[in-house]
Amino acid sequence: MRIGLIGTGMIGAIHANAARQAGATLAGVSSRTAAGADRAAARFGFERAFAEPMELIADDSIDLIHICTPNHLHRLYAEAAIAAGRHVICEKPLATDAAAARGLSAAADAAGLVAAVPFIYRFYPMVREARARFRRGDLGPVSLINGAYLQDWLLAGDSSDWRVDPALGGPSRAFADIGSHWCDLVEFVTGERLIAVSAQMRTTHPRRPRPADGVPTFSAPAGQDPTEWEPVETEDLAVVAFRTSGDAPGNVVVSQVSPGAKNRLTFEITGTEASVSFRQETPESLVLEGPDGRTAIDRDPGRLSPEAARYATLPAGHPQGFNDCFDAFVADVYRRAEEGENVDGLPTFADGARAAEITEAVLRSGRSESAWTEIETPEHPTYVETNTK
Repeated sequence: MRIGLIGTGMIGAIHANAARQAGATLAGVSSRTAAGADRAAARFGFERAFAEPMELIADDSIDLIHICTPNHLHRLYAEAAIAAGRHVICEKPLATDAAAARGLSAAADAAGLVAAVPFIYRFYPMVREARARFRRGDLGPVSLINGAYLQDWLLAGDSSDWRVDPALGGPSRAFADIGSHWCDLVEFVTGERLIAVSAQMRTTHPRRPRPADGVPTFSAPAGQDPTEWEPVETEDLAVVAFRTSGDAPGNVVVSQVSPGAKNRLTFEITGTEASVSFRQETPESLVLEGPDGRTAIDRDPGRLSPEAARYATLPAGHPQGFNDCFDAFVADVYRRAEEGENVDGLPTFADGARAAEITEAVLRSGRSESAWTEIETPEHPTYVETNTK
């Protein structure tokens, strides 16, 4: 597999490392500037630096394109990659509106290409274990879902980032950026769809500084007058109630301004027989609770379901984490692209479109202050299967 990378920030570096781990040839890289592409080629070992992303996409020696740019460019480069016959991995949100995301999914399907979105929390072995137990009916039908995804990287009022600007990041920030991960995860584990939401959204800092050259800043640039800071039009936090296709109620809290929370994704899913909970910051265990008490299941490959054991690549007691999930995701995408293998649980552009549909419903509800809003889901392929056991 010969791959090209567009975008060389933090997440681009993770993509490059995962591609190398999967045995790909790092064929080409493009960045915001030609000089940035040159630096990335030297840093990661790409064969060639391309001055322009479209030039990289047009190179027929490249099989698959990784798109790791700011959100407003995802659609442009994904459309071009599909038109050029390239497989694609595109960061989320797949597009800044649901109609565009659905269009990308349909275009990839029509072209017979593999097109994936890195909802990588699906690749924790203990997430797969929770999913396997629901699919077997061990926990009973779902009766309640709750959880959170909390961060604090925009806690300070003088912190900023390109994501704050809706022209670059899209109309939703906190929910589209991290809430989409949480919703994808609970739908994946339970097999149920969110069908309606009631949202409250808040912006805690009405103005923030303009990031220098679009680079994230955690204090205002020197000499920048606070009176000239830009108004903030995207949310810092959201509280969302929802109901599912199985008529289970639920809620999720999403925040990028919660002190002390670095990447605190949690869920607790209650079934009629038992409950299961997962915490991403301590991903080596899954907690089951039932009438007879509480049990912590550790990531021991010999004791997990086959679906989970496949992703438990290290012996018990040797922690696996975020990078391991990313490596597993990229390897699965390449396996699908090279060998045509129907990899279970691979997040595709259809799942990226699904996340955009949920985000748009949350925005509509948030504007009307908590009014129940149905999630508009025109027909398109998706992995979701309602749990009817």
